[in-house]
Amino acid sequence: MLTSPVGRFRLFALAEAVSWAGLLIGMFFKYVVVENEIGVKIFGPVHGVIFVGYVLMTLMLAQRWDRKTLILGLVASIPPFGTVVFERWANRTGRLDEVQTEVQTEVQTAND
Repeated sequence: MLTSPVGRFRLFALAEAVSWAGLLIGMFFKYVVVENEIGVKIFGPVHGVIFVGYVLMTLMLAQRWDRKTLILGLVASIPPFGTVVFERWANRTGRLDEVQTEVQTEVQTAND
């Protein structure tokens, strides 16, 4: 999973959603339940680092995508769980297919 840019992107998309959930739970406890900031103090920085990682992974895949897909990928990082929705859509529409190497392409061409 971590050996390709697509695998790293998928990992960061999921991690960003999980860290969003942790931050939302932390904010719920801070403002509603016990007025304790510990959840926000923990998940805030964690979410920030993962958010930046997701944006960097999205930018790493920019050469594979058109401008619209890139913008959708970046905007998906803003609403909670948007990264998972985007990742599922991009996977379903073939935007996350692994790029064939030259050797695989040559072998496939020779077999045809």
